Amino acid sequence: MGKYVLALDQGTTSSRAILFDRDQNMIGVTQKEFVQIYPREGWVEHDPMEIYSSQYAVMMELITQHGVSAGDIAAIGITNQRETTILWDKETGRPIYNAIVWQCRRTSDIVDALVADGLADHIRKTTGLVPDAYFSGTKIKWILDQVPGSRERAARGEVLFGTVDTWLIWKLTNGAVHVTDYTNASRTMIYDIHKLDWDDTLLKKLDIPRACLPEVRPSSCVYGTANIQGREIPIAAAAGDQQAALFGQCCFKKGDAKNTYGTGCFLLMHTGEEACESKNGLLTTIAAGSTPRVGYALEGSVFVGGAVIQWLRDEMRFITESSDSEYYAGKVPNAGGVYLVPAFTGLGAPYWDMYARGCIIGITRGTKRYHIIRAAEESIAYQSLDLVRAMEKDTGAQLRELKVDGGASRDAFLMQFQADITEAVIQRPLIRETTALGAAFLAGLAVGIWKDPEEIRSRWKRDTVFTPRMEAAEREALLAGWHKAVDRSRAWAHP
Repeated sequence: MGKYVLALDQGTTSSRAILFDRDQNMIGVTQKEFVQIYPREGWVEHDPMEIYSSQYAVMMELITQHGVSAGDIAAIGITNQRETTILWDKETGRPIYNAIVWQCRRTSDIVDALVADGLADHIRKTTGLVPDAYFSGTKIKWILDQVPGSRERAARGEVLFGTVDTWLIWKLTNGAVHVTDYTNASRTMIYDIHKLDWDDTLLKKLDIPRACLPEVRPSSCVYGTANIQGREIPIAAAAGDQQAALFGQCCFKKGDAKNTYGTGCFLLMHTGEEACESKNGLLTTIAAGSTPRVGYALEGSVFVGGAVIQWLRDEMRFITESSDSEYYAGKVPNAGGVYLVPAFTGLGAPYWDMYARGCIIGITRGTKRYHIIRAAEESIAYQSLDLVRAMEKDTGAQLRELKVDGGASRDAFLMQFQADITEAVIQRPLIRETTALGAAFLAGLAVGIWKDPEEIRSRWKRDTVFTPRMEAAEREALLAGWHKAVDRSRAWAHP
């Protein structure tokens, strides 16, 4: 058996390939950006052929760079941008339309119609999601509505649908396998996460033929093989990026949680084999697992996480590099009573206020830019705390430990403040590429590189631990101020 696992990480702005060995060491990484297409305001597309060609190119470049032969690779694992929707001609292998990206808002009117028809509760109970243009279902309908004859051809199985994982597997297997995994299916808004089947009510309402939909399988299993250098390499895993990161952080059991600090923040908590229906504005989704038994997770997202630091850098010119924020935040003992609520595009969970807008409040004559920079850093932790508290209400259990990854997790000030304000131990891993690592773990388990998740957990490498050290009275005062500031920002842009 080969000694490496190859992870293909197909993201929103770039395709990456990362090679891991049996000891979870990252051997090498290659990356290639691809074109973002904006046909109209609020519309976002990708060229599916470029998604595949860029992913294939970085895979081959990585193998060549490190002198790895195909025989050295035990398996391939795929992780991908979720919800992005592709339809293609089964015979020619050509897309019938560009990929409609998860960020695209063009199908908002279709979502409004579903809500008007009284399907919001059905969507929530069946799919675990809230009705939103973010997810794949309405995107499929839009393409079938727009491309003449495509719905009839889809009904005959001549046009196929897939999320990005499905598209890559289909291409890598030369059209032999049309499949997705539970995690990606759970983000389509047409999949029953309890019955583990496509939902007929939503398929009928959106006029989506079953014949175009992929087979749904566990995240860790051999889907097919890719021919590399004349050898057939098993494609042994697929998982949406956030679920892959949850698995890459060794969050395998109920109560385990991770937070990814990127442009936004994604906080997921494993809820075991029970699908926990949120009463606090969170999403219920399927967690990636190494067995056919399905596990679930609660998911909450912060719209503006690291993006608030980019805003300080690019628009306010308070800092030159994003990494400067950590230094300047430490120049003052506290934020001086200043709060920054980065509701630039509204507030997500648990508020779900599309009319909220950003505000900086508590400014006095003595306020320096250091205070505002510190308030911006703290806002990321406060928003993440709001997600934690919502999850605690839904599950009835207090979060004691949170694993972190993503670009902003490098910021020691932010991580310490997160520990202080959340009253939880923050664990930062040595390998921050947890999304790709999760795909590698899932693939390696499917082919026997690792025997079980516990073996993986025993080798998981920790970098830094941040423990809470803030007094309770200070914490409560800070949180009271934060929630007061959030109240000021809410409904600001309401007509």
